[in-house]
This record gives sequence, C-alpha cells and structure tokens, in this order.
Amino acid sequence: MKPLNPLSRREFLEKMTAVAALAGAQTLMPSVSQANTASSGFNFPVKPEVKKFVPVMITPYDSQSAIDYDQVSRLIDFYLAAGAKGLFANCLSSEMYFLTDQERIDLTRHVVKYVNGKVPVVSTGSFGDTLSAKVDFAKKIHDTGVDGVILISSHFAEKSESDAVLQANFEKFLSLTGTMKVGTYECPTPYKRLISPDVFRSLVANKRMIYHKDTSEDLKNIEAKLAIARGSQLEFYNAHTATAVESLQKGARGMSPISGNFYPEIHSWLCQYANDPSKAADLSWIQAEITRTEPIISKFYPLSSKYFLKKRGVPLELVTRAKAKAIPEEQQKILDDTYTVFRGWCDRLGIKL
Repeated sequence: MKPLNPLSRREFLEKMTAVAALAGAQTLMPSVSQANTASSGFNFPVKPEVKKFVPVMITPYDSQSAIDYDQVSRLIDFYLAAGAKGLFANCLSSEMYFLTDQERIDLTRHVVKYVNGKVPVVSTGSFGDTLSAKVDFAKKIHDTGVDGVILISSHFAEKSESDAVLQANFEKFLSLTGTMKVGTYECPTPYKRLISPDVFRSLVANKRMIYHKDTSEDLKNIEAKLAIARGSQLEFYNAHTATAVESLQKGARGMSPISGNFYPEIHSWLCQYANDPSKAADLSWIQAEITRTEPIISKFYPLSSKYFLKKRGVPLELVTRAKAKAIPEEQQKILDDTYTVFRGWCDRLGIKL
C-alpha cells in the first residue's frame, strides 16, 4: 500500500464530478437541541420505514485556510435544521486528503462533541502507509467517540490487486481492531475501488460492519448489495443522485450525495417520502430535476457548495485547500440561477426554509 499523494486540481474535480419536508417553519440555523434528532445511531434498531439523509460534511476555513471550528458548528446546525439524521465527517467532501492527521482527528472530535449524541457520526479512519499504521490511526478516530470508523476501499488494495487481496486486508484490519464498529466507502480517490458482491457479503457477515457508502452509480450493483445487506445490521447509503429514488425504494437506508451540501432539504424530503404512493408524481419530477442539476453543481466542488450555501445565509468563507481558489463569473451566474430553481422546488414540494 503506497503513500497517498495530494491531488491536483484536475484530479480532485474530476473525481468529485463523477459522482423531510420540514415540519413547520424553522429558522435557518437553530441550536442543536432544536434540530431533527429522530435516529439514535447507525447500528441501533429503527423503524424499517425510516430513511436517513446523512451529509458528507464540507470543511469551513477562515481567510488563512485554517479550519474555522465556529463555522463547523454553525454548519452542523444547518444540516440538522435541514433534516439530517447523521453526519459523515472527515470525508472526501471535507477535503480529507488536504488535512493533516491531527486535523482529521480534531475535526472529527469537534463534530462528535458538538452533536453530543443527538445524531450518529462516522469518520474516515483508514489513513496510513501500512496496515499497521491504518490500524493505529483508526483507533485514534475511534477514540473521538464516533459511531463508526469508515474504511476507504481503495486504501486496502492497489488498483492492480485482486479482490482476494482486498478481502484479506479487510479481514486482517478487523482482526486488529477489537470491537470497533466500522463501515466502508467506495471513495473515488486514490482510485475508485468498487466492492464486489462476494467481498461485500463477507463484510456484512461481520456484525461490526454497520455502514456502507456506495458510489457504483449502477442500479444492478446497488440491488445486489441491498439483497446481501437485507435484514442485517449494515445500513446502505447511496452517493448517486440519479438513482436516489429507486435505491431508497429498493431498500437503501438513505442518501449521502454531494448535492446534500447545496440543498439538503431535498434529500431529507426524498428520504421521508420515497415510499409514499401519494407522492409518486413529485418523486418522479424531483428525481429528474436533481439528476439534471448534478453536473452543474459538481463543477468547482467543494468551493461551489460554499458559494451556494453562502447565498443561503450560511456565513462561509469562499476558501478551500484544493487548487480551485475561485469560481469563474459565468459559473457563479449558473449557480445563482440554480439557487432560484431550488427555491422553486421547495415551493412545489412544500418545503419551508
């Protein structure tokens, strides 16, 4: 397992591009105690019909590119007000490859402490050049109090290596991490390693495996994994906006797409109404709308999401550590227009912002 090098702007953007209605009026950013907290944890029993929007958190920075923890807290308030039922900290959207190990730990600890058990939190823990180093780092992430430590599939085998190698490395990792609750994520970097049904079956058999974030963008692959996970402790989250409704209807526990960092209320609405026959027309319509919009918002991500959220009243600095330091004026206009379109979606679906 080779060291992971920082991504170029082109690599980062190319990888990122590849990928309930609120009850009554709410303020934009209430305190955590006011937020929707219907779910107790990724691995605890919940009603089968409950679907969860779990945002892949972006990382706010100050003007000097240091993590702005006050704004991290305000962002959490925003997610919760929008109906989030969990949080994925220290992920690709968080620019985890541009953070130091200590920043990854500190950021995760802050999220866990601020949420204070109101919703579950997971965080990537598979950093390190060797399996031993990954185990050590995962233990540090676990010690922050997260509900699950997430393992990047491509951290456990080289691109040229077989599924047998991938499975063996997963099993070795699990043998060295005690009772730690874990999950998997088919992160597009350092390369996208999809987990085959056979490897997935072996992982689901381990009761410590509670979470999977899928980026296959393929409904047949999703269906195969959902069939394996059905009735198990594992919760399946889809990152692919274009298959949102179908995956939820076929058994996915929820959604975790990058568009949740633009209009999280839409994904909360989808999770709430995916299986409601009376919403069939609206579901079909909004699915087409968010599928059409995804390529637009993916450009210059995650900076584009900070621009969009700032328009929505979340006071984020337009700063990232990725090489995309600014959004061209013509793209800003496109995002401005998308913001207007989004408000129209909310009007039709009865979502009060």
